[in-house]
Amino acid sequence: MPLKKYEYLSDVWRDGIFDNKVVFCTGGAGSICSAQVRALVHLGANACIIGRNVEKTENAAKDIATARKGAKVLGLGAVDVRKPEVLAAAAERCVKELGSIDFVIAGAAGNFLATIDQISPNALKSVIDIDVLGSYNTLKATLPYLVESAQKYKTDGTTRPKSSTGGRIIFVSATLHYTGTPLQSHVSIAKAGIDAMAVSVAIEQGPKGITSNVIAPGPIQGTEGMDRLSRKEDREKSASLIPSQRLGTVKEISDATIYLFSDTGNYVNGETIVVDGGHWRTVSIDKGDITYPNFLLSGETVSGVAGRKKSKL
Repeated sequence: MPLKKYEYLSDVWRDGIFDNKVVFCTGGAGSICSAQVRALVHLGANACIIGRNVEKTENAAKDIATARKGAKVLGLGAVDVRKPEVLAAAAERCVKELGSIDFVIAGAAGNFLATIDQISPNALKSVIDIDVLGSYNTLKATLPYLVESAQKYKTDGTTRPKSSTGGRIIFVSATLHYTGTPLQSHVSIAKAGIDAMAVSVAIEQGPKGITSNVIAPGPIQGTEGMDRLSRKEDREKSASLIPSQRLGTVKEISDATIYLFSDTGNYVNGETIVVDGGHWRTVSIDKGDITYPNFLLSGETVSGVAGRKKSKL
């Protein structure tokens, strides 16, 4: 079903900036990745989204194609990112049918809630295989095409590119491992590996014109992960601990994606763009009666502790 533009894309971006470009996205039928691809398609790109569920992936592709008249969006289901030969075949088909691969989003992921003693070796391996190995396989399958695109659409930062940009990859990660998150040790391990991989790609492939960056979403409302892995009351509490005082939206992840893939991201390489309203910096801020942000907004002074100094103002 067609979405209103502002549900997945801010108004600041100029239509057509990704004309004749192609994005290849694993996990493309998911809540966040489908919004990223939809925004790119709206701005002129064609796309190939990858998923394991055939029906879900094909339906998502048809839906994303409504973002722009004449858009071409392939939905390739039955593709397991843990199998390099299958992913390589998908990349080859994408290039054959759409002409190139200029941008890649490595977004396939798996998650569930469990303590580390409850996680079986097979369960941990599954998450690492989908997230880390899947991201690696995505890179390997698309890298030759990305290098070709990067060379074709070089920019020196001083002159306007003739035809936008190319040769860029984004790894979708998380902030769970920054401070540690209970029930998420398996995902934290995997996402830390993805972050390290993205930096290695930037260092080693940067001289070929590639840019490799990470987007780390925080709590994003209306996503499958948020709905499946949290209770409504927990989401409301989580929002109160975010400096921005709300959950994020998929549009805000899409905007970060466009920033990195477009002319604005030419000199950003090997970096992590955290899109979480400041959430990860406040996860350990509640201490007893000192609740965030209520205590700060109340104007009260801290009581019951020795280390306290009254203001002279």
